[in-house]
Amino acid sequence: MSELHNIVPSHLASASKSQKLIFFETLLCLSAADGVQDDDEIKFISDNAKINGIDIEELENHCDPDTILQDVQKIKNRALALELIREMCFLAHVDNELSDEEVLLIGRVGQAMGISMRKIEQISSWVVDHIVWLEQAKIIFEED
Repeated sequence: MSELHNIVPSHLASASKSQKLIFFETLLCLSAADGVQDDDEIKFISDNAKINGIDIEELENHCDPDTILQDVQKIKNRALALELIREMCFLAHVDNELSDEEVLLIGRVGQAMGISMRKIEQISSWVVDHIVWLEQAKIIFEED
């Protein structure tokens, strides 16, 4: 999935440390939303956190959706908020099982940051389209 991250610019690098912690704690919460924290989901979060100067050990490994919904409201930069939704959509597809709980949390987080459901749906569709596109590329170019 890292190929997808090169398509659009990241605003996370210029975010404050507290915003980065909120960003990755939200992803951690999403990884637990369906009741199972998959190793691939944790790796996705850990790798991306490390790239952004955050050690996964710094993150609070618990999920209280009400706290997350309050915390994400501190992200005032719209581009960063949209990036969080994008990353949540990527993460929700890492284990190839998109649960109702994940969809609900993505929607609630987006709305808490002032993002319309229409925009969230556009981002989700874009992510799915690009995942399909990359899988097709692997087949076409005979990559394992």
